[in-house]
Amino acid sequence: MKFSLNIDHVATLRNARGEAQPDPVTFALMAEQYGVDGIVVHLREDRRHINERDLRLLRELVTTKLDLEMAAVDEIIEIACDVKPELATIVPEKRLELTTEGGINVIDNIDHLRNAVKRLQSAGIIVSMFIEPDLNQIDASAEIGADFIEIHTGVYANSKNEEDMFDELERIRQAVRHAKKLGLGVNAGHGLNYSNLKEFIEIKDIDEVSIGQAIIARSIFVGVEEAVKEILKIINRNV
Repeated sequence: MKFSLNIDHVATLRNARGEAQPDPVTFALMAEQYGVDGIVVHLREDRRHINERDLRLLRELVTTKLDLEMAAVDEIIEIACDVKPELATIVPEKRLELTTEGGINVIDNIDHLRNAVKRLQSAGIIVSMFIEPDLNQIDASAEIGADFIEIHTGVYANSKNEEDMFDELERIRQAVRHAKKLGLGVNAGHGLNYSNLKEFIEIKDIDEVSIGQAIIARSIFVGVEEAVKEILKIINRNV
């Protein structure tokens, strides 16, 4: 299982006072040195954290993999096709949400999303759909030609008791098996942290997990290197 680091909230901290530091690009390059397999950023329409300067510098400097989370809107699709990240992950986007609140509804937007997938793939970009662990949404993702799905793990991460947590883990296991049968790659993320990752990584056949806020918060206390290496140790990586 690989691990990509979402650096959006380094930019959130930078933007809180409209200053230049902390620089999310510097944070990303440090994290690469310490063993992450990729960098994730979400270029929102309102540019509340990551901006185009960040994205274009990351494209020049990232040596692992750049994953651009994005809404399937013309402006962002055009930027993606110009920047050419290795992976584009299509997510739902609401103006007032603090963070992405759930998976995109592929079924109800199938024609629009099929067109977005084709445009991105024509630029040489691998495309993933950020969805709930729902078999029908997985079928729809395969139908529109997506290469990957990313399973929204927020329900698991926010479970209030062990019964709910293990129920959601089983739902995710079934979703992973179904996606793999359809030939889709499978990533996962949202709300994963140092505590709940240990049970989650027991699920087989997930290609990659994406984690952000937990690592950025941890790095305030122990530094970027230790925060990254603690996660890698949980994922049973040699660091």
